[in-house]
Amino acid sequence: MKYYIKNMVCQRCVMAVENIVKELDINYYSITLGEISSEPIVEKKLNELSAKLNAIGFELMDDKKKQLIEKIKSLIISYVHFDPELQKFTMSDYLSRELPYEYNYISNVFSEVEGTTIEKYVITQKIEKVKELIVYDELSLQQIADQLGYSSVAYLSNQFKKVTGLTPSHFKKIRESKRKPLDHL
Repeated sequence: MKYYIKNMVCQRCVMAVENIVKELDINYYSITLGEISSEPIVEKKLNELSAKLNAIGFELMDDKKKQLIEKIKSLIISYVHFDPELQKFTMSDYLSRELPYEYNYISNVFSEVEGTTIEKYVITQKIEKVKELIVYDELSLQQIADQLGYSSVAYLSNQFKKVTGLTPSHFKKIRESKRKPLDHL
């Protein structure tokens, strides 16, 4: 049986949910972004699980559309942040491959529930990843563009400026000016 959880965005979230599931002595098969795969959970334990998840900012979901939205978000986050190999696929192909629905349905449900398109959500996630990579200062802007599937640095820069209001180089300067040397802490 699958139970869907809202607001899981990283591996730390998975570990936090796993700790709760173990604490409640729930037999499970796997825990991934946005879902627990387990034996059916009795109502009392399900209520305890829900309360403990809510206490740390997660939400156990029972609405099918909300479950689908969280699965879509989890897949997009994996696509953008965790697995550069997925960039070989278009987002529509990737989502259609991972979910048992056609992309048009997935896109329509996402837009209806979230009030934005999948494409805009992907752009937001990509820009967050660009910010992270700029702050790490390990890759050139060209390497970042290549890693995230942008056709050029100019396209990445234009999209970055539309979303943040800053150019990537200005963002980098601002971030560097906020850093304090260790001897000034």
